[in-house]
Amino acid sequence: MNYLFDWSVIGRNADKFAAGLGLSLGMAAAALIGGSILGLLVAYARLARSPLIRVPAAAYVELMRNTPLLLLVVFMYFGLPEIGIYFLEKIESFILTLGLYAAAYMSEVFRAGLASMPRQYAEAAKAIGMRPWQRQRYVVLPVMLRMVLPAAANNLISLFKDTSLATAIAVPELTFVARQVNANTFRVMESWLTASALYLGTCLLISTVLRLIERRYAMVR
Repeated sequence: MNYLFDWSVIGRNADKFAAGLGLSLGMAAAALIGGSILGLLVAYARLARSPLIRVPAAAYVELMRNTPLLLLVVFMYFGLPEIGIYFLEKIESFILTLGLYAAAYMSEVFRAGLASMPRQYAEAAKAIGMRPWQRQRYVVLPVMLRMVLPAAANNLISLFKDTSLATAIAVPELTFVARQVNANTFRVMESWLTASALYLGTCLLISTVLRLIERRYAMVR
């Protein structure tokens, strides 16, 4: 093995790696927030009695879950302008795509949580005179969110790793920065080992923080 490591390259580009990491985290957080809101609406739609509401919601979930994310990213950014739809820059386009993708998975998490809600909670709320929207707002949603917290936490980690696909449309996130530094300096090992270490370290940190949150707020059965 004749490869000689030169870690000074990483030091000179530390600001770029930090900016790329920050952008990756920001996109993942934005996608999770947007995806959770939409996913909750889709979950309620899938539990609706009317097929006019339930079927389109199910079709959306199946479409998103069975289509590769990279294909969706490329289609949203390169495909839509070809048919005259110009409304997003590349970062916003990726966040929207990732959010729509996350919504499909979050909807299944929420649907499972709503379906497994103990009936006595809603019945007790109904017995004390709460209206339907009050039961959802003050009883069902708080309990359900605590029940699905572990699954939602896992989705955040997955979304953070999925931000690496944004490099396909030249979003300057962590993977793109590593590729750029590699191309400019020809330091292959240093660039990709640094990116890998940042992904690994960040995922472990997120996992630790979320585990503490789960212990504090997770539903005790």
